[in-house]
Amino acid sequence: SDGSVRGSDRFGYDGRDFISFELGSKSFVAADAAAEITRRHWEDVHEAEGLENYLKHVCPEWLRKYVGYG
Repeated sequence: SDGSVRGSDRFGYDGRDFISFELGSKSFVAADAAAEITRRHWEDVHEAEGLENYLKHVCPEWLRKYVGYG
């Protein structure tokens, strides 16, 4: 492995896709017009930095830990 991390975080509501965060582009993708409100808010409050940290550092660390348990 080259140590690179790829991924996304997806959020749903009432059984439907709502909004996702794409790590590669560091951007939010709203599934519909209603999710645009959330997308704009999350961009304003810099939510992407927290999700980027989570996907690049926390998730891989947990994955290595739990895969190591066998």
